[in-house]
Amino acid sequence: MKNLFVECLGTFFLVWVIGLTVIAPGAGAMAPLAIGAMLMVMVYAGGPISGGHYNPAVTLAVWLRGACKATDVPGYLGAQLIGALSATFVVGVCKPGSTLTALHLAVLPALVAELAFTFALAYVVLNVATTKKAKGNSYFGLAIGFTVMAGAYAVGNISGGVFNPAVAVGVTLMGLSPLGNLWIYLVGNFAGGALAALVFNLTSPDL
Repeated sequence: MKNLFVECLGTFFLVWVIGLTVIAPGAGAMAPLAIGAMLMVMVYAGGPISGGHYNPAVTLAVWLRGACKATDVPGYLGAQLIGALSATFVVGVCKPGSTLTALHLAVLPALVAELAFTFALAYVVLNVATTKKAKGNSYFGLAIGFTVMAGAYAVGNISGGVFNPAVAVGVTLMGLSPLGNLWIYLVGNFAGGALAALVFNLTSPDL
């Protein structure tokens, strides 16, 4: 149960920071830095307890890699979704009546961007946080947080830089992205996570 609470808590803070920094008055060009930093510190905080996934696509990748029990997956996904929903509510409390402009996406570029950077995120997680050779390293949280930050800067104006199905649900409920975009995130994010596990298992079977 501790691991589920940590997954819920970490996802909550990630989605909360996204809402606070993106919804005006937000952090502007510094938003990706704040988001990546929050993910980094929560990964450091919760990694030893739950693995610090905070992302259903990462949980999928870790499971397909063989570093997470199948019986743990539904609980992780549920905890992450609860964290995202809770954060959405608290963002509404902190920023009531904010004027939002929903992001309208070009489907193919957004799908490619979400798949590619979710792949990058999950691939980094698998290499820095699930291997024997990297066990006990001091950089795992930094690597994961910086991957999200780099992706947000690179394709934020193309896809919104979500890379996380729980975040996708959160930004949809906040009004930052219309409901019609949700499938792009779900398909791109889960496909990216699955592809990362496939590539990891093909290239690093003994790690």
